[in-house]
Amino acid sequence: MKFTDGYWQLRSGVEPLYPVHVRDVEVGADRLTVYAPSKRVAARGDTLNTPLLTVQCTAPAPDVVAVRIARHTGGVDRGPHFRIEADPAAAPKVTRDDEHVTFTSGELSARFSLGDWRVDFIAGGRVLTGSPRKAMAALQTPDGHFLREQLELGVGESVYGLGERFGPLVKNGQVVDVWNADGGTSSEQAYKNVPFYVTSGGYGVFVNDTGPVSFEVGSETVSRVQFSVPGQILEYLVVYGPTPRDVLRKYTALTGRPALPPAWSFGLWLSTSFTTDYDEATVTSIVDGMAERGLPLSVFHFDTFWMREFHWCDFEWDPATFPDPAGMLARLKARGLRICVWINPYIAQRSKLFAEGAAAGYLVRHANGDVWQWDRWQAGMGLVDFTDPDARAWFQGKLRALLDLGVDAFKSDFGERIPTDVVWANGADPLRMHNYYTHLYNEAVFEVLREHRGEGEAVLFARSATAGGQQFPVHWGGDCESTFPSMAESLRGGLSLAMSGFGFWSHDIGGFEGTPDPAVFTRWIPFGLLSSHSRLHGNESYRVPWLFGDDAVAVLHEFTRLKARLMPYLYAAAVTAHREGVPVMRPMALEFPDDPACAHLDRQYMLGEHILVAPVFSADGDTTFYLPAGRWTDLRGGDVLTGPGWIRRRYGIGDLPVFVRPGSVIALGARDDRPDYDYADGVTLRVYEPADGATVTVEIPDLQGRPAATFTVRRTGTVVEVRRGGSAAPWRVQLAGVATVAAVAAGRLAPASSAEPAGVLIEADPGTEQVIVHLP
Repeated sequence: MKFTDGYWQLRSGVEPLYPVHVRDVEVGADRLTVYAPSKRVAARGDTLNTPLLTVQCTAPAPDVVAVRIARHTGGVDRGPHFRIEADPAAAPKVTRDDEHVTFTSGELSARFSLGDWRVDFIAGGRVLTGSPRKAMAALQTPDGHFLREQLELGVGESVYGLGERFGPLVKNGQVVDVWNADGGTSSEQAYKNVPFYVTSGGYGVFVNDTGPVSFEVGSETVSRVQFSVPGQILEYLVVYGPTPRDVLRKYTALTGRPALPPAWSFGLWLSTSFTTDYDEATVTSIVDGMAERGLPLSVFHFDTFWMREFHWCDFEWDPATFPDPAGMLARLKARGLRICVWINPYIAQRSKLFAEGAAAGYLVRHANGDVWQWDRWQAGMGLVDFTDPDARAWFQGKLRALLDLGVDAFKSDFGERIPTDVVWANGADPLRMHNYYTHLYNEAVFEVLREHRGEGEAVLFARSATAGGQQFPVHWGGDCESTFPSMAESLRGGLSLAMSGFGFWSHDIGGFEGTPDPAVFTRWIPFGLLSSHSRLHGNESYRVPWLFGDDAVAVLHEFTRLKARLMPYLYAAAVTAHREGVPVMRPMALEFPDDPACAHLDRQYMLGEHILVAPVFSADGDTTFYLPAGRWTDLRGGDVLTGPGWIRRRYGIGDLPVFVRPGSVIALGARDDRPDYDYADGVTLRVYEPADGATVTVEIPDLQGRPAATFTVRRTGTVVEVRRGGSAAPWRVQLAGVATVAAVAAGRLAPASSAEPAGVLIEADPGTEQVIVHLP
């Protein structure tokens, strides 16, 4: 939201109050409170008719400073609030000298000038950012009262995050309004708005307000990030890194780390699609078609019309289309499939649950007691009030019945179109409930899944979210067009969401709206399978690959099986996301923060720490991608390219750049037909040119995310030593790019498959804990 008319003037009707200087401070056991008048107080008379801003600093965790700016504090706080997990290890301190008063949390300090107003945030021996004179303000406008802060940007400093946004990954120059909307993937609106950003300057900022936060990112004032909220109080947290990875780790410790999704969820999900005609015969034919072509399938999803038209949601199978749902699900599950069904938090008037929910008071109401209704999406629909514990339990009870029937997961769609002219059961502020509603909705669904299926077995396919929503994976990108530009905007949205603390993300392979041409569909497949989660889903047409030609079938065959083999590596990355909050799919700027060429890259990404993926966004296969410094090896073909530098190449219809980082060790599983298996049994450690003196440790997880085996790879001169700890299962070592070896101890050379890139393959002797390879 803009308050100025250019740099020098204010917009008509805007009356600002700026803190001018520090008049007084109070030091508490865990906080610093600064009192700043809006004009300089030189004598007692100057205190009369002078507004006072109260600025309070606290430390919710080490290296984090929370700043609370208040003008009038007598308003009723009706919530809701983001849940912040404070770290009791935070031990802030306050120091003062003749020029400054400083509040310090860990390595981060907020330093207030005792002269003219200024606040600096300092860490690592430098000023990260600051709030100069006339940056912090209380503003009376024709639209009401607002509080604003502006934090300085350094020269060349880039800003990332703010939710799943589909424009450029770097947010500099953009206006971002944090307000959830069902706007597709081709506009400035977003399904997942998160008032948190990360900068290349070594810090992040979280605006702790569930309401409409407006960001001007180097836009209204091009040298600053501005954020504002309606009302009399603004709180924001500065999170020190120093790396982007550190910032995400500390931010997600505060707002919640993602649950670990079950391993089976990483396989291919196939949908009925949305408005297509389908019944059990259709579903069976689709599943048969996948099996006949050797295409591994993990999850089958039933979209909206598993329920009767105009009844969404009544959670009852359409009896005309699915007369035997229990039998059908049993037959599908006997084939090794998991089942997902579509839901949303809206109750259509024709659903019998509407009258039931309205009578019990479970639906959101207007102030006069009428149930809030409209006809968009479903005729006369109401909205479940998740602020009411009884309504939450009622909704969860409907889901339990489906789980008892054999359903394994829910696609928790919608949750963005939340009205503000309503009254909530707990008295929450309707404006601040708009964004927060999705958190309560997805939490309720995830909670019943975890309760019913057990820890580590709950997974959603959710569209809407806000800060903290990363705790309930997985989220998908929403309704994209079936075009190359929309494929690219989907990737930008996913990378932006990753920089907002979300560890797991997916998208509709081939696009949702319309029917993709074969080139779009086939090019999208590798991108989809080299994402954390992979789903074939569309609107009015099926997304089975044989409808798009033999190439699509062949490419899906290759990449579903490649993903299954990569599961020891991918699931280890998932465990890292769960434990540390570092996403599986990572922007290049997150993984290579010291390489300035990576700052703006949003057409490629790192899958985990070691694999670079650059989807191809053209039918002819012409593409350009960037490799950071070092020798990068093609994961599938073994070719080596040297960075840093840009590469321009043409790739065939089933091909794309997938390169392994220099010095990596990639764990490949022994199975390619499913994502959930014993990863340590028969694992191959593919070693990529380790540097002399380097040591790499690889942890192989079990299906609960616990360490099943640990391997340490060390190179000393011409000797490569691989040591195993944990599992006694068979294992192998492959030296990528190495054609011959001089000798092997405790292992034997094995013939490499024609599907493997060049490199000697060594089978460890049974029971051995160490293989030593002597290079020529």
